[in-house]
Amino acid sequence: MFFDTHAHVNFNAFKDDGEEVLRRSLENGMNVVNVGSQYSTSKRAVEYAHKFENLGTKSPLGDLVPKFSAGGVYAAIGIHPVHLKKGSFTHQDPWEIDEEDESASSAGREIPTVGETFDYAKYLDLARDEKTIAIGEVGLDYHHFEEGDDIDFLKNLQKETLLKFIQLANEVQKPMMFHCWDAYADLLEILTNFPVTKKGIVHSFIGSYKTANKFIALGYNLGLNGIITYGDGYDRLIKEVDLKNIVLETDCPYLTPRPLEKGTRNEPLFVNHVAQKIADVKGISIEEVAKITSQNAKEILGL
Repeated sequence: MFFDTHAHVNFNAFKDDGEEVLRRSLENGMNVVNVGSQYSTSKRAVEYAHKFENLGTKSPLGDLVPKFSAGGVYAAIGIHPVHLKKGSFTHQDPWEIDEEDESASSAGREIPTVGETFDYAKYLDLARDEKTIAIGEVGLDYHHFEEGDDIDFLKNLQKETLLKFIQLANEVQKPMMFHCWDAYADLLEILTNFPVTKKGIVHSFIGSYKTANKFIALGYNLGLNGIITYGDGYDRLIKEVDLKNIVLETDCPYLTPRPLEKGTRNEPLFVNHVAQKIADVKGISIEEVAKITSQNAKEILGL
């Protein structure tokens, strides 16, 4: 079945029904990785993963029989680069919804950012947890700078923090999940000069085929989500990148794939629409997409 390598059911958009959403996903045989964007959501991702690790029913002999024949809930922990600056940024992607308010479109909405300072010891504790299977999302975001920002300072802060997370990932020997927007050249330079031992995933990849090949050559998988369903702009990328280098993701509650209605809260089960788009463009079955991308995810995430 499907593997959603990048979800945010640990965000406030799911505060009232997160467990129900994850339960539905597990009942459909899915694997889901909840990804943190700051310490609070990273910690919550780990807590969710443990909450779902021992679900089962007792057999007549008293043995615990897993309730879900396949699938599991896992965690990734990190600081999204926008949360390194305290303040806010204007969110203008009309297909997404705000992390704090799932009831409205986030077009033009001010999104608060926490200005978190990376605490190595606190994140090391989370990283060592057995249910934490990746470090992320971390990376570089040059897209959300606001007027008046000290851009050079913020770029350097993002790079310095990324290097500390690479050190963390290598210490615990776990792969990474990278957020990167308008900064692929800098990310490639960092990953070339400061290699991640267990490699990882370039989340929500929206670059060119040439850029994709550079990450693949370094050993990384590309995470594709609902963005590829918004038209034919990524069809060439889908056609030319071998399926063995692709993993699926939703980035829920954001980036709801078509043909679902704009403004619908995304959730892990909707990753099937991403898979269908890949299947249609490549001329293969959705079952093959599910099988190969799930194998890819398990290999890169050490499952």
